Amino acid sequence: MTSRVRDVLSAALIALACLLVPFGALAAWAAYGLADTGRYVTAMAPLATDPAVRDSVADAVEGEVGEPVRPFVRALTRTRAFGTAWDEGNRTVHQAVLRAVREGGHHEVTVDIAPLAARVEHRVTLPRTEVAVLPASELDRLRKGYDVLEVAGFWLPVTAAALAVAGIAVAACRRRALTATALGTALGGALLGLAVAVGRHLTLTDLPDPVRRPAAGAVYDALTGTLRTVSWLLVAVGLAVALTCRLTGRYGLPPGRRGSAAPVPDPAQQSTRAQA
Repeated sequence: MTSRVRDVLSAALIALACLLVPFGALAAWAAYGLADTGRYVTAMAPLATDPAVRDSVADAVEGEVGEPVRPFVRALTRTRAFGTAWDEGNRTVHQAVLRAVREGGHHEVTVDIAPLAARVEHRVTLPRTEVAVLPASELDRLRKGYDVLEVAGFWLPVTAAALAVAGIAVAACRRRALTATALGTALGGALLGLAVAVGRHLTLTDLPDPVRRPAAGAVYDALTGTLRTVSWLLVAVGLAVALTCRLTGRYGLPPGRRGSAAPVPDPAQQSTRAQA
């Protein structure tokens, strides 16, 4: 295999690997971040102190429950115990949605908030109050997306890493290939960060009620915090590796040593001249 063919093959493999970087990070975040109840609850926990989120929760629950429960719900969001209720509610909702997605079925996903209220305030006893969290029409689409993410979340990052290693291995100049891979990884991280920002703008723009946009923005930022960190990490690592390759002289000898070696005279000629 000639050097030209090796460079072309290496460039194709590296380009494909860098193209898969943002998609692999997005799929892994959805499969191992959003689908993990513990990580989900941890990401959502700080929102319990957000006033916009508290008002949105109160409005959403009041629209589902009966009139006798509304004063209690509104008062609960203004207390310190709301943090406990918020964590337990997110845990219960997340587990209910995951159970419905994994077990199948075509029924609406609902959550009973009476046990949540009892955990926060033991003196209050509420009747069974079912709150809808996911309509049946959205469940089938969510189940299909979840099945795809389970596969893509593992195989996309593994495929990207394997293609990058193969591209560097077959290259005629491996330092140059490593530099290209690092720069492509940094570009993929930048595209991932841009996609998160564009997704936030589109999500908030599509909301029919502008009043709920601050709360939706806070939730979006909490859920995508890991993605933003990963995007910055990819950019930083990629640029650091590329700069290291540049400083170590990836094209051969350092510039200061090129052409510095002078021709050594032949010892035999020196001896002859001395004798003469």
